[in-house]
Amino acid sequence: MASGIFAVLDDIAVLLDDAAVLSKVAARKTAGLLGDDLAVNAEKATGFHASRELPVLWAITKGSFRNKLIILPLAFLLSAYVPWLVVPVLLLGGTYLSYEGAEKIFEIFVPHKKHDPAAAQEFVDAEELLKREVSKIKSAVRTDFILSIEIIVVGLGTVMEHNLLMQVVVVSFIAVLATVGVYGLVALLVRMDDVGFYLTERSKNMKGFMARCLNRAGMLLVAALPWIIRILGFVGTAAMLLVGGGMFVHNIDAVHHSLDFMPTIAAELVSGLVVGAMALLLLKLLEKLLKI
Repeated sequence: MASGIFAVLDDIAVLLDDAAVLSKVAARKTAGLLGDDLAVNAEKATGFHASRELPVLWAITKGSFRNKLIILPLAFLLSAYVPWLVVPVLLLGGTYLSYEGAEKIFEIFVPHKKHDPAAAQEFVDAEELLKREVSKIKSAVRTDFILSIEIIVVGLGTVMEHNLLMQVVVVSFIAVLATVGVYGLVALLVRMDDVGFYLTERSKNMKGFMARCLNRAGMLLVAALPWIIRILGFVGTAAMLLVGGGMFVHNIDAVHHSLDFMPTIAAELVSGLVVGAMALLLLKLLEKLLKI
């Protein structure tokens, strides 16, 4: 009886050890996607009132966990029974991400009519502000859904030759890492100014070199946040185009071979721009036709 228990424990230890090794491999392969996920979601999670940043981020994080709970079992079922359907799903996701990236670029040159946010809030009631917030949260969760599919499928590809239990352990770990790690870093970014103000206030109760260091560090964090948000907006748009275009470059041979004279990152960007522009043009034409 005792030997049986030790045998089971030994099997569990071996399983966990193998899972740890494979998780490291999967994490390395999805590192680039996790970076893109961070850039996109940081850009999506900003632009709210300071008092609403963390509640909104928590709402997006919960949506991300729900996305993973939906995607994980579907990914295992697709890989087991209809693996041919994985690529079309990725291409649909790539089209959506490319469209979002192209739309952001389009809005730079043809901006929508916008009012000053500070002035607008004086004339917009709380219900309207809540609707806008809910709309942005839904948009962020939708984008997270597409990125989560890509991350989970890439992670699954590293353990396809292993048994189902190993696939579940490794891919689930990557999914949790993607959510906790990404949104944890986003939370730190959006609260940079609070940390800066805290350091500045602490420096007032101190003297000498340490006080000057804390004060300057606090002022630097506060001053850097707007620039970081702008940079993340640019990087987030580029990331959507790269991830979306990458789904076509890496899954359609004709696209891959037609762009193989370019560096991979350039090919992905061009592919994302072309697909996104086509999707945006199609949507604009449909809007005009429906109005007619």
